[in-house]
Amino acid sequence: MTHSVVISGTGLWTPEQSITNDELVASFNEYVDRYNRRHAAAIEAGEMDALTHSNSAFIEKASGIKQRFVLDKEGILDPDRLCPTIPERGDDEISVQAEIAVKAARQALDNAGLTADDLDAVLVACSNMQRAYPAMAVEVQAALGMNHGWGYDMNVACSSATFGIQTGVDAIRNGSARRVLMVNPEICSGHLAWEDRDCHFIFGDVSTAVILERAEDATSANQWEVLGTRLQTKFSNNIRNNFGFLNRAAPDGVGARDKLFRQEGRRVFKEVCPMVAEQITSHLGDLEVPVEQVKRMWLHQANLNMNEFIARRVLGREASREEAPVILDDYANTSSAGSIIAFHKHNADLPAGTKGVICSFGAGYSIGSVVVDRVK
Repeated sequence: MTHSVVISGTGLWTPEQSITNDELVASFNEYVDRYNRRHAAAIEAGEMDALTHSNSAFIEKASGIKQRFVLDKEGILDPDRLCPTIPERGDDEISVQAEIAVKAARQALDNAGLTADDLDAVLVACSNMQRAYPAMAVEVQAALGMNHGWGYDMNVACSSATFGIQTGVDAIRNGSARRVLMVNPEICSGHLAWEDRDCHFIFGDVSTAVILERAEDATSANQWEVLGTRLQTKFSNNIRNNFGFLNRAAPDGVGARDKLFRQEGRRVFKEVCPMVAEQITSHLGDLEVPVEQVKRMWLHQANLNMNEFIARRVLGREASREEAPVILDDYANTSSAGSIIAFHKHNADLPAGTKGVICSFGAGYSIGSVVVDRVK
């Protein structure tokens, strides 16, 4: 028997601290001035290039971002540090990443009308894990008070949430679980090169969660049936982060620029956007869902220009903010969590019978699309 699966609850945890573009630019420009003064002789001799200032207008035009939420504002805005300060915790304390995952998970459980004991599985799906092992998902499982079931981590960069949704849906359909928690604790500030003008404004921190369960078991007032999922990957170096456990085996690379997020933005835009639009279009076609029936697209929140391009290509016209909600102006790029934030904040107004698409895309390249239909 194949079970119908619904999204019956979502959760969102937002850090208390935020940074506006103006605040970020002031800190970055002070760093630039100090750097140029410190290396004035080498710059004058042509041995080094001078760094250039950033500005808020450039950031908003390039990305649509106006601010971002972060775990630690002070460390990021310190021109001598430009990195969040997040102290390590002892092994007997809950880890930072598990803690924010649990906060989003509890809200999702409340929205679904469930408790942790109702869950069978936990998937932690995000861009970076705080540690190699034990799995963050197993720690979240314990912190929630689940005394049964299983959990594991998965990483598909910015597409982790949609890949995680398909994994949860598959587990429910094949009978290995009745209810699955999929959570995205994204601490993006930790892997961002805040001293790089081309990307220092991109990321923010957040945690999101999704409850998936058999349709016949769901009791929440807001349910979205998963009509279909589709995943795609294609290798590319245009978005890359080389940080990993083998760094210690090559000491000359420790601290190098490639150990943080980097990308070739123009190439990513040119190559990924058409792929995403084609996947959504073909996915809808295979499910026999006319694009005219799609009332909302909850897209990955990386760049406003990307989202507008994709929505326009899918719909064949400009999309309204109602049809393709934007949250990156407040949250910035939160990697895998972005499309889930958009879904969480912008789905309750739609009536039963409404169809929509949750879609994320990013490093890999990776693309995941989830076509949903509100049933309650």
